[in-house]
Amino acid sequence: MREHLGFLKTSSTVVKIAAWIFLFLGVLGLASAFIKTAGYPKAMVLLGSAIYVFFFFLFFLIAKMADLLIKIINEIKKE
Repeated sequence: MREHLGFLKTSSTVVKIAAWIFLFLGVLGLASAFIKTAGYPKAMVLLGSAIYVFFFFLFFLIAKMADLLIKIINEIKKE
């Protein structure tokens, strides 16, 4: 399991970056709903922003679980 730590660290970082990108897109969509630059109905933009925020929390949770798994593997190897 120790040989997979590099992959876990890299994938955790990539997933965290993807999570922050989703949050940025959600906030950008929400801002466009209030600025009215988009030609879409407000409810549709708000729903899209909510979906982006959901994916942010989902990806961030997955990355945190990978970080926790790394810590558990390191603690097991110390003993």
